[in-house]
Amino acid sequence: MYVCICHAVTEKQVRQAVDDGATDVKSLKQKLGVGSECGRCIQATLEVIQAQTDAQPRYYEVA
Repeated sequence: MYVCICHAVTEKQVRQAVDDGATDVKSLKQKLGVGSECGRCIQATLEVIQAQTDAQPRYYEVA
C-alpha cells in the first residue's frame, strides 16, 4: 500500500526505514520524503511507525 502518493513511498519502505532507525516523521521526511509535499500522508505514516515499533522486540524489557 502506498503511504505517500507524492513520493511513491510504500508502507514496506516506511517499515524498513523504521527498522533502520528512523523513529519519527522528521527522520522519515529526510530519508524518504514523506510529508514534504501535501502532508496528507503524515497520519498514515504515524500509524505505520507505531505498528512497526510495537512489533519490534524490546530486549531490555525481558530482563
